[in-house]
Amino acid sequence: MDRFHVTGGWRVATDLACEGLTLSVGGLLLMLTLAIPAFREVGGDDWLKKQDLAVVFLDRYGNEVGRRGIRHDDSIALEEFPDHFVKAVLATEDRRFYEHFGIDVIGTSRALMANARASGVVQGGSSITQQLAKNLFLSNQRSIERKIKEAFLALWLEFHLSKREILKLYLDRAYMGGGSFGATAAAEFYFGKSIKDVSLAEGAMLAGLFKAPTKYAPHHNLPAARARAADVLSNLVDAGYMTEGQVYAARRNPATPVDRKQEISPDYYLDWAFNEVKRLADDGKLGSDRVLTVRTALDTSMQKQSENALETILRQQGDAYDASQAATVVMEPDGAVRAMVGGRDYGASQFNRATDALRQPGSSFKPFVYTAALMTGKFSPATIVTDRPVCVGNWCPNNYGRSYAGSMPLAVALAKSINTIPVQLATAIGDGNNKAGRAKIVDTCRVMGLTTPLTDTVSLPIGAAEVTVLEMTASYAVFANGGKKADPYAATEVRNSHGDLIYRRDRDALPPKQLFPPNIIADMNTMLVKVVEEGTGKRALLPGVKVGGKTGTTNAYRDAWFIGFTGNLVAGVWFGNDDYSSTNKMTGGSLPAQAWHDMMLPAHQSVELRPMPGIAPAAPAAVAAAGSGKGFEVLSAPQRPAVLNKRSLDALGGIEQVMRDLGGRRELRGGGSVSIETGRAVADNGPVRAIGGRIGVP
Repeated sequence: MDRFHVTGGWRVATDLACEGLTLSVGGLLLMLTLAIPAFREVGGDDWLKKQDLAVVFLDRYGNEVGRRGIRHDDSIALEEFPDHFVKAVLATEDRRFYEHFGIDVIGTSRALMANARASGVVQGGSSITQQLAKNLFLSNQRSIERKIKEAFLALWLEFHLSKREILKLYLDRAYMGGGSFGATAAAEFYFGKSIKDVSLAEGAMLAGLFKAPTKYAPHHNLPAARARAADVLSNLVDAGYMTEGQVYAARRNPATPVDRKQEISPDYYLDWAFNEVKRLADDGKLGSDRVLTVRTALDTSMQKQSENALETILRQQGDAYDASQAATVVMEPDGAVRAMVGGRDYGASQFNRATDALRQPGSSFKPFVYTAALMTGKFSPATIVTDRPVCVGNWCPNNYGRSYAGSMPLAVALAKSINTIPVQLATAIGDGNNKAGRAKIVDTCRVMGLTTPLTDTVSLPIGAAEVTVLEMTASYAVFANGGKKADPYAATEVRNSHGDLIYRRDRDALPPKQLFPPNIIADMNTMLVKVVEEGTGKRALLPGVKVGGKTGTTNAYRDAWFIGFTGNLVAGVWFGNDDYSSTNKMTGGSLPAQAWHDMMLPAHQSVELRPMPGIAPAAPAAVAAAGSGKGFEVLSAPQRPAVLNKRSLDALGGIEQVMRDLGGRRELRGGGSVSIETGRAVADNGPVRAIGGRIGVP
């Protein structure tokens, strides 16, 4: 071995080479470890031939509301695309596309520096190849894992395809808003013409859609689309593809799209519904056809009302409470999702906070604990419990007011959201063992519909585990439907490309399973109605409608919830911030309960109110129209809805006929007279009072 002994400068070089070799081997092993999950996304040799689902979505009334998936259209060759459009895409999305190996190191470094200077994301560094890898194999989820997979898949694509093939796939399959995938479909949708015929101004507007298709979609926000197109024209000049003189006319005469403006674009809902359709297809329930038409449970008016309610409250009071985001899900008691809002701006962020964000529910978790307690047979709403100091190990929960209220019925403890009681109940559920009680509470949650991991900690009974808005809403639907399982769903009917019905929810889905006896649900509903009428959820009260629900507020005021239900609908509302920062003492009884009220009030007008299981219907709301002079003073009458249903119209028709039979003018007891006309009565000596269907003068 003496022959391998080196000294001096050779010793230094040898040591460096050995260390470099060791680090290189370790780096290669690390790269291989990271690459394997990415390459598994490819899924075989026929990855390029696979055709994704192409779905047209209809609302519950049969009106088209959007499209998802990719219907392959590669009929136009890359050479037939206008030169100015291709250059606009390259200048804006990836100027070094023909120079890099799939990852633009220079562009990525520049984006990182710009974002560091701005202390936020102001510039993207993904190459066209990386974007194509995401479109073909990955989701829009923002995570380090996805970015790592995206980088490796970009290298994989560069190895298997030419630059022209990559660019063509990108132009054909990128989502460009309005349910359009690819430049060919986008040109037809926005301008009513072939991509071969688009002008420079139109091409610049299309090229601007790749960054944020919903935000810059011209049929939704034409000013933003034109501003983005102006940036694309500047990019053409900066990249050296065109001169300022060549783009001058396009600047002065921006593109005008075909009028396709919709009142609503339920993108968060459609993303979730598309995933549901893909699950049905993967389960073999939709046959082999990949072009489908799906009727959903979406109620567009309710969707719009939900969006407006959240946005209005955030705009008016969000700054005061330091809250920047909100999400909601509205469904029928059987799980049919009628509306979904996953955030304030789909164009800015496609992350669905209603289905994917895991947040602590706080006290809105307590009904699961109370349900588990009632199931033991040891408790009822009238059972006396004592709010007192309690500890589990070294953990001692406090109430919101940092005080103790003493003895009270169980229903009052839930209405006041006492924190010590659920902890005591967990111990009682476990026959003296708090941990065993928590295990039974988790079992109850699983039965009711929570599927997210529920970490077993001592603070679990007061809502320390993380859940989603969708699953919380579906779990509360169990109270609204009388104790049956309520799996959330969007698709009610699915038809193939020939129009044949291949799936119907009421025919092909399993019937709901009865989870709890009616008496348990009746007791829970009694307590949850008390929360709204006498406890922390008073802002959610609806006139003439029984409402049950629960507020929730987490530590440091990071999350605020209200989950509520009637006999007709169930809705969950969350307010907070994406970065988990604290709000300004926002509770579930403030903005969330107010938003729930604002969404549900119009939703319960002009509909037949269904009774809540185990709860007597609410008394008609009193609407006083008192005044002097001529007119009615209506006592204990419900507010007249904006639109009358058929039963109301029939009733009014009967009243009209009675008035006609009575004749024109009748003398009144005590002097005076009343003129009876269609729909109104006027007395000439004072106000007229309508009581029990009779007209008289007081």
